[in-house]
Amino acid sequence: MRIGLVLLPELDWTADRLRWQRVEALGFPHAWTYDHLAWRSLADGPWHATIPTLTAAALSTSTLRLGTWVTTPNFRHPVPLAKDLMTLDNLAGGRLSVGLGAGAPGYDASVLDQPALSLGQRGQRFTEFVTLLDRLLSQDRTTWSGNWFSAVDARMMPGPVQRPRPPFVVAANGPRGMRLAQQFGSWVTTGTADRDADTDTWWEGVRVAGDQFEELLAARSGPAPAPDRYLNLELRTGAVTSVERLRDDVGRAAALGFTDVVYAYPRPGKPFRAPESLLDVMAGELSALAAGPERAAGQGLAAHQAPAAGQRPAAGQMPAAAEASTRAHLPRV
Repeated sequence: MRIGLVLLPELDWTADRLRWQRVEALGFPHAWTYDHLAWRSLADGPWHATIPTLTAAALSTSTLRLGTWVTTPNFRHPVPLAKDLMTLDNLAGGRLSVGLGAGAPGYDASVLDQPALSLGQRGQRFTEFVTLLDRLLSQDRTTWSGNWFSAVDARMMPGPVQRPRPPFVVAANGPRGMRLAQQFGSWVTTGTADRDADTDTWWEGVRVAGDQFEELLAARSGPAPAPDRYLNLELRTGAVTSVERLRDDVGRAAALGFTDVVYAYPRPGKPFRAPESLLDVMAGELSALAAGPERAAGQGLAAHQAPAAGQRPAAGQMPAAAEASTRAHLPRV
């Protein structure tokens, strides 16, 4: 089990650099930033571009894994996006992960005066978006003619550091997106419950999503490494008021088969209001998580019963997918 953080791109770099460096110094394995042009209640406040922010973060850190949380086709075309991601992976020395989502209605979906899309159309567009982005990042030249995107001899040289490409983390709460995650990379979900659901209902939604993901995975033909599974816990950031609450979250997630949880970097106001001292609480648990199930159990992280062997990983246990992901994304030599 690993804990990551999402840093909203709202601070000028002189201040934001210190946040990214602090996350690395505290030992968090991965950190992310939103890929929006403007976002919800913060739309009228400061908001910096994603790729330049990650570029600056990459050049200011050395071990922290960095990524988009999440990039969508609402305002992105795969060809220039792939060129940006290729360069970013080079600047980061092979530390880039790419979070991908279908894109919801809202500012990003209308800022370029695009026509509104149905849920089915957004799903079709997302499938083509991920498929083309995979090809662009995996080969030197790509030509593509699809229903949503085109590319004519798009060159991607020298290519990313990671081979065959940086890992994808596909956001999905339903079967279409889950299948896409299983085909192209790892999976991140918020579960099937509403954002405002009470705690028990929210965790039940996570269980339902996990069961559905597992059923779809079992139905796939042929052997394949199990994808890493990220649980988006941003909305629970403010509820982590003690180390016991953190351990409860992490224990529940691990028992449901998740390999990673992602919280928001604490903010002084809504959303994600929490004291920055929460980072120290989280950092104090990282070594127990990395030490394995015995140490984690001693720290209370295995309080929730994990599934039987052969189904999903127990609390604190490093999944086979993590090792497979490491092998699959080796630096180019």
